[in-house]
Amino acid sequence: MPLLLDADIQPIHWAIAGAAMGVFVVSLQFLANRSFGISTGFETLCSLFSRQPYFQRERLKRRWRLPFFLGLILGGVLSAVMAGGIETSWALGRFDALIDQGRGFKAVWMLIGGFLVGFGTRLAGGCTSGHGIFGLANFEKASLVTVLCFMAAGVASTQLIYRVFAG
Repeated sequence: MPLLLDADIQPIHWAIAGAAMGVFVVSLQFLANRSFGISTGFETLCSLFSRQPYFQRERLKRRWRLPFFLGLILGGVLSAVMAGGIETSWALGRFDALIDQGRGFKAVWMLIGGFLVGFGTRLAGGCTSGHGIFGLANFEKASLVTVLCFMAAGVASTQLIYRVFAG
């Protein structure tokens, strides 16, 4: 299965990618005493533009996250360019077949979804990658509960959209 769009780039085998993530998480914890998570990287990015106390707390301890966060974005752009270019699309597959109200509706739907994800991330004390990868690797009970809640919410949302709206 191609990794990006219609490009002929094959993804890394899941076992190799999983092992690499495991080595990264363990190394980060034991060598640098740092935890892994994407939402905190977004906080670090916000701290560059906002002087709100929330974004300025522990500012010096998070400097390593900004290059990591920007590397994720640049890696995605580089991957897309290597696959033949960046192409945007409003196509949402099966969602469009059920609820196709145009681009404006999709933009509002995604904006509301983004705010809900951000709210849930802060409410849960971290994002899915932080809890699911790092927290579970450290046997944190709170991360187990959080991941189970993320999964339950995902299943419930999918069932709601594709069963209730589909009739």
